[in-house]
Amino acid sequence: MKVKMFMQAMVLCAILAAAGAAYAERMAVSASVANVRSGPGTQYDVLWQAEQYTPIEVLDKDKTGSWYYFKDFEGTKGWLSTNLVDKINTVIVKRDRCNIRSGPSTNDDIVFRAEKGVPFRVLQRKGEWLQIQHADGETGWMHQMLVW
Repeated sequence: MKVKMFMQAMVLCAILAAAGAAYAERMAVSASVANVRSGPGTQYDVLWQAEQYTPIEVLDKDKTGSWYYFKDFEGTKGWLSTNLVDKINTVIVKRDRCNIRSGPSTNDDIVFRAEKGVPFRVLQRKGEWLQIQHADGETGWMHQMLVW
């Protein structure tokens, strides 16, 4: 009896987790700059602006399907028009400062540095390393533990 109740509880937890994750889709800003708003429409206040390649986690959509309610890498929430985002493989720096290298190793030269909150498009992966590109065209490699 206890095993049956345990199994039923596990199935219920799985269903609830799947329902909660229904909109937990990873997307990114595709426009050069996007206004993040306090509600689903241009009549709502602009909270901040997100630059191209900023990754977001979609939490919900408005009734018309034209706006995404999302959270960013810091857990901050807002609304973005669906016209301003796309399914792009991107990351954002979560450390205060990190080295971007010429190849996928700490033995490779540092080509530039990036600060917390800088987004990049992911071009390819090699093990735990990501080849990335900034919206301005700069490319390099960074370790995946440095990004969200």
